Amino acid sequence: MTTELKNKSPQKEKMLENASTLFWKKGYSATSMRDIAKVCKCKPANIYNFFHNKEEILFECLYTQNKRLLEKIKHFEDDRITKPSEQLREFIIIHLSHVLRYSKTSRLLFDTGLERLSRNNRRKVINDRDAYDRILAGIIQRGIESKDFSEIDAKLVTRNIASMIVRTVIWYSPKGQLSINDIAEFIYNFSLNGLSKERKK
Repeated sequence: MTTELKNKSPQKEKMLENASTLFWKKGYSATSMRDIAKVCKCKPANIYNFFHNKEEILFECLYTQNKRLLEKIKHFEDDRITKPSEQLREFIIIHLSHVLRYSKTSRLLFDTGLERLSRNNRRKVINDRDAYDRILAGIIQRGIESKDFSEIDAKLVTRNIASMIVRTVIWYSPKGQLSINDIAEFIYNFSLNGLSKERKK
């Protein structure tokens, strides 16, 4: 994990979790610093001890969530030994577990309020999204080159797999019939069917 993420205090982490949930439920614009302080059971002045403004809170939520995921998947970029299909399964499990972990505490924000960020902060978040796309597209491309997958647009496949994973946070419930592993296996098999050289035309 990066030094930047290691240095977060428990109090600051809790503020980010609470703010993330409020941004998800109420929307970024409708959430005030007073709202965040109320949920954190502290005075607004305490929030300003850690953040200059609301935009900085949003940025840290998005930046932290993305960095934590990238730390978990970055090893795929240099993996030329594991079969691409096995890498794809592990990748899906890692990303899905990451997404649904946030549904239990705070909320994974994805693109929420991205347009509200300053140009510099928005670029940092987008750079991390691009890194995610590059890593997953690399797995797909290696599968194409090894003839395990059919000739297909790796970028388009990447976007669709990512969308399937991300949208699980909307409907998934720990009390439901499907476990995280069940959902991961379904997404994997669904994706693999589309990538298979034997799929019907």
